[in-house]
Amino acid sequence: MSFVFRMDQRTPRLSPTVFVVDDDPAVRRALAFALDMEGFAVEAFESGEALMLRPRPEGPGCLLLDERLPGASGLETLRQLRARAVDIPAILMTSHPNARLREAAATAGAPILEKPLMGETLVEKIQDLLGQRA
Repeated sequence: MSFVFRMDQRTPRLSPTVFVVDDDPAVRRALAFALDMEGFAVEAFESGEALMLRPRPEGPGCLLLDERLPGASGLETLRQLRARAVDIPAILMTSHPNARLREAAATAGAPILEKPLMGETLVEKIQDLLGQRA
């Protein structure tokens, strides 16, 4: 299967965009709501394949990828995006990451946040990756 990640011709947003990829609709809605309340623009996708059909993002942003997705995993999605020179910061979400996954995520330059996501950890990590935290 071939994936497309084209340049977006729209005007860049002022707020950073968090691209949430999770196959659980309730999790997507909850994350989108929480991140919107923090002032982020949010685009949510049910799979890595759905994300890769979206035009390439412009402006500041961050990927928030669930590791366990149908089809391409979060890490595989990230690898495919990196191979296409999409270099926006990324966070990998998972429960019980093993040493091999931690190593692969570190190699891909993506910190792992363990589910369940608690408190301000997610927002703080996104702000760190976007250089927005004081």
